[in-house]
Parts: sequence; C-alpha cells; structure tokens
Amino acid sequence: MFRPAFAAIAAALLTSAAPPPAFDVVIRGGTIYDGSGGTPFVGDVAIKGDKVVSVGKVAGKGVREVNAKGLAVAPGFVNMLSWATESLIADGRSESDIRQGVTLEVFGEGTSMGPLSPEMKARALKRQGDIKYPIQWTTLGDYLSFLQKRGISTNVASFVGATTVRVHELGEGDVDPTPAQLTRMRALVRQGMNEGALGVGSSLIYAPANFAETPELIALTSEAAKCGGMYISHMRDEGPKLLEAIDELIEISRKSGAPAEIYHFKQSGRENWGKIDAAIARVEAARKQGQRITADMYTYAASSTGFDAAFPLWIQDGGIEAWVRRMKNPATLAKALAEMRGPKGTENTKLVVEEPDKVLLLAFKTEALKPLTGKTLAEVAKARGKSPEETAAELIVEDGSRIQVAYFGMNEANVARATALPWMSFGSDAGSQAPEGVFLKSSTHPRAYGNFARLLGRYVRDEKTATLQDAVRRLSNLPATNLGIKDRGALKPGYFADLAIFDPKTIRDNATFDHPQTYATGMRHVFVNGVQVLKDGEHTGATPGRAVWGPGKGRCKG
Repeated sequence: MFRPAFAAIAAALLTSAAPPPAFDVVIRGGTIYDGSGGTPFVGDVAIKGDKVVSVGKVAGKGVREVNAKGLAVAPGFVNMLSWATESLIADGRSESDIRQGVTLEVFGEGTSMGPLSPEMKARALKRQGDIKYPIQWTTLGDYLSFLQKRGISTNVASFVGATTVRVHELGEGDVDPTPAQLTRMRALVRQGMNEGALGVGSSLIYAPANFAETPELIALTSEAAKCGGMYISHMRDEGPKLLEAIDELIEISRKSGAPAEIYHFKQSGRENWGKIDAAIARVEAARKQGQRITADMYTYAASSTGFDAAFPLWIQDGGIEAWVRRMKNPATLAKALAEMRGPKGTENTKLVVEEPDKVLLLAFKTEALKPLTGKTLAEVAKARGKSPEETAAELIVEDGSRIQVAYFGMNEANVARATALPWMSFGSDAGSQAPEGVFLKSSTHPRAYGNFARLLGRYVRDEKTATLQDAVRRLSNLPATNLGIKDRGALKPGYFADLAIFDPKTIRDNATFDHPQTYATGMRHVFVNGVQVLKDGEHTGATPGRAVWGPGKGRCKG
C-alpha cells in the first residue's frame, strides 16, 4: 500500500534533479583576448571535447569550472621557429614552452626531419649530440605522426627544409642541380606538401644551404605555392648585405607566387644596427604592392647558432666531417683564418676575431669539452694561449661539431622596436626543455625558457611597446592565418580548444645567460585540444598534442 507514495516521491526527486553539465570545461570570468586584436572583454569560454563551443556569457555548467577572474584568457601561442624536433623525443611534455602558453611548435628552419635517404639517416645518427634516438621514420609526415603517437603536450607542424631536399638529391657539396635533379627536388617538395608541410623553409646563411642559388629556391617554392604553402627563410645575410637578402626573399615570393616570412628579423653587427629603418621599409613597400611579407623574431639582443656562422663557407663544403679534415691541414686552416681576419668576414666572424668576450660557449658534443660550457671564447683562448679564431677552429676539430654558441651582436633598442611591428610574430629559435635529465648536459639560450613571457612581461606590460590585445593577435591568429591553419589561433566556437590563461600583472621571463634553464612564471593554465596540460602553473603530465597539417595535405600528389 506504500508503493504509490514511493513512486510519487521518486518521480519528484527525478524531476527536481539538476540537469547534467552541458560542457566539459567552463573557464569563468576571465578577460578574453580572442586573437582578433579587438578590445578585450570579461566573459566565459566553454569547451566540449577538443573544441571551443561558446565564448561570452555561458549559462550552462561544466564538468570542471576554472576561475579566471583577473586573468587573461587567450588562444594558445604559436612558436613560429621551434627547434623542439629532438627535445620532444627526449621529453614530450615541452615544459619550457607550455609554461609560456605555447600550444603549437613549428619546425623546419632550412632542415626538416624528412624526407631522409638511407645516407642521410646514417649521417644523422652519427652526428647526434646529447639526445640519442633511433630514426624510425623516413618522410616528414611520418615524423610528425611519430611524435603524436609517442605522446606530446604541444601540437606540432613543419615546413619541408630546402636544405634537406637539396642534400637528399645533391649531398652536402657546393654543386648546382642538373635539370633532372631539380625535377626530383621539386617532387620531394610536392610530396612534403601532400604530407602536410606548411611550405618551404630555408637557412641560407649556412652551408650547404648557402650553395642554393635564387632560381633553385624559386623553383622549390613554386611547388609549395601550388599547394597553398609559403616560403620562410633565415636569409642569406643579416648584416652587411641585409637589405639585399630581404630583396632576394621578396623576389622569391613574387616569382614563386608564395607568401614569405623572414625568420628572426634582426640587424646583426654594430655597423648594421642603423639599417632597421630601411629593412622595415623594404618589407612594408612589398606589402603595399600586394605581397604578403611577414616576419618573426625572438625577444633577446643575442643570437645563438654554431661556429659555422663565423667560418668561411668554402671550408665547410661537404659537411662537418670534411670541414674538420680541412682544418687539420695547416695551410688550409691558415687560409681560412686569414680570411676571417680580413674584410670578408660575417658579423659573427668579427665577434669571434675582435670581440670574443661576446661569444658564449653553450653546447659541446664530447664530454671532454663540456667543462667549457658557459665560458666565453675569450676566456678559453686566453687559457690556451691562442687567438680566438684559432681557438674556435681547435674546438671544432676536437668536438667534431659546429658547437653551439651565443653571439652578442644585436641592438636592444632595435629588438624593442621590432616587437611593435604589426606584421611581426614570434619564435624561440630553440628547443623546448626542462631543467633536468639530458637537458642539463649542455647549456642553452634563455629564449628557450623565456621568449614569449619576455614579450608579454618586459615589452608589453613594462615598456608598453604594444598593446596586450595586439601582442596576443601576433602570438596566435596572425601566425595561424599566415600558415594556412584552419580552426586554430582564435577563441571562436568551432575552433580547437588551445588556450593560454595568464596573469598580465605577473607574467615574466626568469631565464638569464648565467642561468638560462629557469622557467618563466605567470602562466596559470594551458589547454591543448581541450585537455589541460598546465594547471595552477604546474604541468599535469597530459600529452594531447597532435600533428597539425598544412593546406596541401592530401591534395598535392600531382
């Protein structure tokens, strides 16, 4: 006789029960910088699965709710020049970049992780440094898929390297391609674009990349252009012939039909600092004529590369092994050193010869030389009783590598000015690391840990070189649009839920040249494809990163 009453009570309870959450995550009450560069506003962001489904006032509940009051809520940042190709194999968490809000790593400055011939694989294995790994892929597409399957916290994408394509067909020597070889090189670019490459990347300051002449680069880039890709370049010169190098990039863009971007826009060497006005004018004149020319930069007044950027290119013909052999010949070495002391040297050469205290040693391959890490070339040269250029040559022979160094040859005022340019995006030009394990075997440039936080803290907040909303635009929507990537780079319904949530009042870089492996602070939460990878400033261990494919994926087979 109690059944009717029980049924009524049960029905009432069911009727009054709260509806299930409508969303997986709702980020509440943050100041939203949606990537457009428009005025920020206070609101909510709702995530369901891997997508943003609502931006503004969200009425429904989330399975999880994140209080973002007082914080900036932005699209995840794009690292336009990442060298995390190997560091992500060693540690997929991408700690130093995730802690700055980076959700997409873009590879391919001249060299890419595919296509690889058997000979290229053998050389790469022999030349590996601190990070050792088997090469389990051949094509660029296979490498990106390999990373995704391995488990990574950031998304990844890549250009196909013009140098990689050249070496695949021509080796590492100073030779011009035959028509048949160039045809095969063009086919490799099409293959890369069909696999999802973003375009063609070059690094023309180095051997063997420098051996490629402009028509060769136009031919390769034309294939990328047919597939919706772009050209991006570490130009042939960043010092005495900076303006001529910009002209070459603009010519390649115009004749190939591809948009183009300058890697790490800078003016190297004191005598070239004054060229910034003319460099900006070159880019803006091309833009006014309808070409899409853009640039990216890192936010420090020191570069980082190898001693190869200071030695004559002819002595490097054929690769590092041939370079070392030549420098063991006293007459050949004497010729190279004499050239370095003369007027033909690059801006980096002048630092090596004339200001070795501005050349910092960062990474060696051999254990015997690792104690020199963190010293200047001047200090080591004095200890060895030799000239700085002789010492650099001696170290290269002993290490069997180009040796990673930092060159203090840029102007801080120019860096600050460049951060404000409306067509400027940002790249670390470094791996993404953690201050532990294999990464402690060598040093690094502080840009690996602080590039993006330095922009938001020092330049935007403290020096006010740009508004926060425009900086966010150039960290997210501008690079994503330039790369032809759809559904990323903005906070919009239907876009992938890549988010960076930070405190504009406290975000800052903490890495220095004395202590470069120091995390940035102020980034509170980061989501990648809807999964939280940073919570309250600490990594969650999640690895939801994916390969992000370029516009030619699956449609450039011809």
